Amino acid sequence: MHSARIPRCATMSRTHPSAPGTTVASHPGAPMIVQLETTDVAHGGYCVARHEGMVVLVSGAAPGEVVDAEITAQRAKLWYGRTVRVHQASADRVPHPWDLAERMGIGGADLGHVSLEAGRRWKARVIETQMLRLAHLPVEVEVEEVPGDQDRRGLGWRTRVTLQVCLGRVGMYAAKSHQIVEVDGMPLAHEDIHQAICADVARGVSGPDGPRLYVRSSESDLVVHTEADCATPVTVEEEVRTYDGRWTYRVGADCFWQVHRQAPAVLVEAVLAGVAGVPGPVADLYAGAGLFTQPLADLRGDPVTAVEASARSADFLRANTAGQDVVCLVGDVVDVLSTFCPGSGGVVVCDPPRRGAGSQAVQQMARLGPDRIVYVACDPAALARDVSLFDGFGYDLTSLRAFDLFPLTHHVESVAVLSKR
Repeated sequence: MHSARIPRCATMSRTHPSAPGTTVASHPGAPMIVQLETTDVAHGGYCVARHEGMVVLVSGAAPGEVVDAEITAQRAKLWYGRTVRVHQASADRVPHPWDLAERMGIGGADLGHVSLEAGRRWKARVIETQMLRLAHLPVEVEVEEVPGDQDRRGLGWRTRVTLQVCLGRVGMYAAKSHQIVEVDGMPLAHEDIHQAICADVARGVSGPDGPRLYVRSSESDLVVHTEADCATPVTVEEEVRTYDGRWTYRVGADCFWQVHRQAPAVLVEAVLAGVAGVPGPVADLYAGAGLFTQPLADLRGDPVTAVEASARSADFLRANTAGQDVVCLVGDVVDVLSTFCPGSGGVVVCDPPRRGAGSQAVQQMARLGPDRIVYVACDPAALARDVSLFDGFGYDLTSLRAFDLFPLTHHVESVAVLSKR
């Protein structure tokens, strides 16, 4: 496996700094390192600082710190940097639980350098900022902790992990690059996956190079899925239990499923709470394998129309909802909704991809005239943009919850409820 040199680890010293803004290294051939004072958080796991009037987004820092940052990219009005030394540390800073992730940016553990509590405050601040900036809505939100994550120190939550195999060795891509970095484990992963990765690292992996997907479902043993398995797709069984019921699902190992071990149950409960009290038909958009479709059909007593673009996921959706009052439609959400009659009332549940639903899908959802829209989002900026679009069609944001389903990372899951004015 070939990789570039490993950058030096951030040094957590508490020396007295010179004035922030100092250029520490600028001789020809050397990386540009500047001293910065961070002031706020930004979307994407960055802190905000300024250098000679230029805004700098810095990874590996916390608000209120003085750090040396290596400038990694320069744009016309924005620079990017990564922390290489901490002079004045925040009280929220903690030792990173995964040294390789801190040095190389692998694994998504980009908030591992702050406490879990501080990470949740960070994410709440990002949500509030994005809602104000893009939707012009002042909101206050608390990012809810998932029980058990504190005891595990934010580790052991991922039930799906994709690694790369090269010449029999196991690695992950470094942040924002195609450079593969050899790993010795994956601490964010479910304990079974972490142990399997450690075993593969120790003995080497035989077989073709390429992606290697480790899946630990709620009901099945560990499954390892590779590109060679595509001829005979591997499926796993998932079980979701909430106060309202218990549901089982068959899902392709390489199909979308929420990755936190408790995320399916947490989100099902939040969606059911969001639709409560509103009668009428239900449209479940971007339905995947039917995570929300099954409970909605079971508990509401109203017909459910589920829309999913992936034909393979739709096959699982049909199987998982067999015998229920569910119509499964395959196709792009915009195209499918354009064939619906307007003004049907009821409820729309949507869980779009990270980029959000977008203007055309929002327009089609609003054309249906649902009394309530329950929107599940994994990106605060995309959520805020779509909430602003819904506002233009007469829908008010009436509830917003957020869940820390990606501990030690900047990612956060939100459930927004919009009601028709």
